[in-house]
Amino acid sequence: MRHPSPLPDDLPDVFRASEAQALGVTKERLGRGDLHAPYRGLRARGAVGAAPTLREGCLRYAPRLQPWQFFSHETALILRGAPTPEWPHRPGIHVSAHRPAREPRIGGIVGHRLQSRDPIFERDGDGLPLEDPARAWRQCGAIWALDDLIVAGEFLISGKQALASIEELRAEVRVMGDVPGARLARALAEMRVGARSPRETRLRLVLVRAGLPEPAITWNLRDDRGRFVAELDLAYPRYRVGVEYDGRVHADDPAQFAKDADRWDSIRAQDWDHVRILTHHMRGGGASAVRKVRDALIAAGWRPGGS
Repeated sequence: MRHPSPLPDDLPDVFRASEAQALGVTKERLGRGDLHAPYRGLRARGAVGAAPTLREGCLRYAPRLQPWQFFSHETALILRGAPTPEWPHRPGIHVSAHRPAREPRIGGIVGHRLQSRDPIFERDGDGLPLEDPARAWRQCGAIWALDDLIVAGEFLISGKQALASIEELRAEVRVMGDVPGARLARALAEMRVGARSPRETRLRLVLVRAGLPEPAITWNLRDDRGRFVAELDLAYPRYRVGVEYDGRVHADDPAQFAKDADRWDSIRAQDWDHVRILTHHMRGGGASAVRKVRDALIAAGWRPGGS
């Protein structure tokens, strides 16, 4: 079997077919099995393999981007590390342009023509142009559910290197408007700074919506002498109840599990009730999680309907 002729060294791993033809590569050569077409008009080295990740898909599409086009909506958030909506949601590749420029119209890409506005996208470490985080979050208001917006918003505004502030998110909604049902305003009202994981956020929402008091987030527990004991995901200092989400199905790391067990003992030694919420407690709307935390609060003196 005759091997395909070598491609010019100037061609990157993903390239425009027209670019290759300008270098003398024939249409017949572009159709050989060592190349595949990830999108119309493009060729990528290698045969078709497993479904690409979102980032891989964006990198493959990048050669088709016009100077005024950029990755937006959920694509821009996910490429920055934001948590995605839970299964069965499958994020798409969204590419936008501001009027009067044109968005892409091609299979596999969700194109958007946005309002006339100065673009402020920035390039990430791979050179991909990403929409501003606050703008991308607002754009997701039309395609994500309320809790997904809260989870992603808390990711943006939390951490030592927050990607946006709650004020920036509010300003974006104020300037560009909300979506039907005021979903973004509702999300902003329930967002809190300090959440460290999507599961922690979803647990807090379940507890508060069930009528339990609002917990403190990432609470530093200290002993009577002021020495640090542990940082709790969620805490009710008044009732000395700490709540933590543990997503492990089983103890994959015995050493870490033993360390965690000692930590739990240290928390209880401060006369705190430590409530661990596991994955199965969150099934069915989180009724089991609510029951566990409610029982702990009632045992500590809280009464439903009280402050």
